[in-house]
Amino acid sequence: MGRGRIEIKRIENSSNRQVTFSKRRNGMLKKAKEISVLCDARVSVIIFGSSGKMHEFSSSSLVDILDQYHKLTGKRLWDAKHENLENEINRIKKENDNMQIELRHLKGEDISSLNYRELMILEDALQNGLRSISEKQMEVWRNLTKRYDQSQGVAEENEQLSYRLRQLEIAAMNRNLGEMGEVFNQRESNDYESQMPFTFSVQPMQPNLQDR
Repeated sequence: MGRGRIEIKRIENSSNRQVTFSKRRNGMLKKAKEISVLCDARVSVIIFGSSGKMHEFSSSSLVDILDQYHKLTGKRLWDAKHENLENEINRIKKENDNMQIELRHLKGEDISSLNYRELMILEDALQNGLRSISEKQMEVWRNLTKRYDQSQGVAEENEQLSYRLRQLEIAAMNRNLGEMGEVFNQRESNDYESQMPFTFSVQPMQPNLQDR
């Protein structure tokens, strides 16, 4: 009894789909290797799974096989931005050469070949450049002046604060000296009173004064 025919459609079950992919992928790569050996053919197979993983087989250099494919079919497999890479390089090189020429003209070099219109355009470009440079210089100067004024204001404020601090220190010192003087004077007064042995009163010595 032969195998039943399998309907070719997407396998919905993810597990069955992965198993079928692995089996058929290995079969394809095996057949590609066999045909390259048996028939002396140049074979290249590239397979990308649903997960993005790549599987490949190439009987010889893949680059050589692709070059041969390009020559025989006239089709390019590379990205469109890389199709004319040599032309793009030449374009960039030519653009760079033109910029070098313009730079020399702006420096006043190699201008003998320029006509009147080209000289006028060059003059306008130089004037616009000088105007932009002058405006930038004024902006830088204004910023520097502003910073200098700010620094001067900070310096003056610091000087005023230092002067006020010195005044407060002097006042505190004078106050401390005054308090110390009062304490010293009080101590001297107390010491003087404590050193007196007794008190006495003056009696008149003359008899007549005593009688009176």
